[in-house]
Amino acid sequence: MARRLSFSIAQPITIVGWYVASVLLIALVSTASAGLKLAPGQNRALTQAFYYAIMAAGLYFIIATLMVFTVYGAFKGHYPKEFKLTMSQRTLMLQTISFMVYMLGGAAVYARVENWKFLDAVYWANFTLLTVGIGDLAPLTHLGRALLFPYAIGGIVILGLVVGSIRSLVLERGKKKMGSRMVEKKRERLLKRIDNTGEAIKLTPVSNEQQARKAGISERERRKEEFHLMRKIQNQASVRQKWTALLISGGAWFSLWFIGAAVFYRSERNQSWTYFQSLYFAYTALLTIGYGDYSPSSNSGKPFFVFWSLLAVPTLTILISNMGDTVVKGIRDLTIYLGEFTVLPGEASTKDRLKHSAYKLTNGKVFTKGPMMDEPPGVLGEKNDEDRENRNQGSYAAASENLAGALEQQELAEADAARSRGDKLDEDIHMYHFLLIKELRNVLKHLDESPPRKYTYEEWAWFLRLMGEDESSNTSHRKAPIKVKKENGDEPDLQQGQTDDREQLRQWSWVGNRSPLMGDAEEAEWVLERLSATLEKELRRQSKSQNKVPVGKSSSSS
Repeated sequence: MARRLSFSIAQPITIVGWYVASVLLIALVSTASAGLKLAPGQNRALTQAFYYAIMAAGLYFIIATLMVFTVYGAFKGHYPKEFKLTMSQRTLMLQTISFMVYMLGGAAVYARVENWKFLDAVYWANFTLLTVGIGDLAPLTHLGRALLFPYAIGGIVILGLVVGSIRSLVLERGKKKMGSRMVEKKRERLLKRIDNTGEAIKLTPVSNEQQARKAGISERERRKEEFHLMRKIQNQASVRQKWTALLISGGAWFSLWFIGAAVFYRSERNQSWTYFQSLYFAYTALLTIGYGDYSPSSNSGKPFFVFWSLLAVPTLTILISNMGDTVVKGIRDLTIYLGEFTVLPGEASTKDRLKHSAYKLTNGKVFTKGPMMDEPPGVLGEKNDEDRENRNQGSYAAASENLAGALEQQELAEADAARSRGDKLDEDIHMYHFLLIKELRNVLKHLDESPPRKYTYEEWAWFLRLMGEDESSNTSHRKAPIKVKKENGDEPDLQQGQTDDREQLRQWSWVGNRSPLMGDAEEAEWVLERLSATLEKELRRQSKSQNKVPVGKSSSSS
């Protein structure tokens, strides 16, 4: 539907459809439960299907309301009006649908084989595939036990794919978006503080020697301080982003635990559960321990458990990942640190370890450069240098390496030919092309590094010089705006320095909104894209100059 109809048509139709479905379900369950007259003292119990219908109606309403916010955001310009699913989003949707079909299909089979009610079989399939293993329902027939072997392992594989997609889509993309937002907020606060303290001259480009003497600093030195200021902003925003993400995911998990326990406390009154017993059951279920000493038996408790446990999968996945970036990483580093001083000392001396620790704790303030220390591999897949090198030896990387190497040799040969015939200009052009291709080869090796490569100021100055910018000249530099005003037509254009194809020079600052250190793209990606664009522009210019025929030559031939 998204490809056949425009967003402005498809979205309202979808929203109305969700709202209509919600209203019809609410009307249906209201009609079913109304008008039931029972004798005094007679008990009644609503079926599991009734509670499933209530939860479905609530979900439909929430989905439609969220889509209304999306339409409003697109109307206000916060989101694009044309929406297309990315491959990661499409993969997660297909895997989630596959898991639900697999779970419900298995429930239908087991309802037939074990002579269970279908919704009881759904409850069993849910805690089986989520590896909770409550144990109040179990297959008793030989056929049911035999089918469990392929059914359970297939469901766990699909669940693992869903968890992996949640991690790659929600966590990686969400971290980038949140990180960029926090860097921008931190940048604005720091620039305001600098402006209020009267130190704004540090952010003003130095245009001549007189201003340099007045400021006591050259333009290149000022830009270097700007660069390190931006790095400080990035580091502080990164730490805050990790702990904020942990607090959010931890809050969601604790809310799921306490609210779930409250619902089980109310729904399992026939078993006389206390709230502490409900907390105990919810905790063992959330962590997939599943002792089986407590289990929901009511028609309201079982449907809620299915819905609640499915929410627990992405919540726990995100929480564990965020703990790996903060708490687990701290424990890991502390373990390695203590081990180096006690039972498992490393190759570095005690003095180097202490200097390295002081360097990291003070963010480089105590020592100008910390001693090189090997970092241990992370619990969530950080790779060491050997792994990075092996990963870069894939077929695509090898093909790119071979092609770039051939182009390097070609440019060197043409430079030698120009030198032999005394054409200095042509020699310089080919040497420039050679340097661009050489740096492209180097940056290609940095693309898949984990954590992503962060270049030093000297490396950035060299890359920018190859792109046509000089850090010592203020031609393309400006004082960073604290906040970009959209009404002036100067919207935030992150990572869009003057190195793109523009006739008019675009001025930027390391701590401004046009800085290459801002935005979602990694530094290696940005450098690779701009170096490639520069090389393409140079080759196009050379091709045009070679195709031009000199006037004197044309007239003589005629």
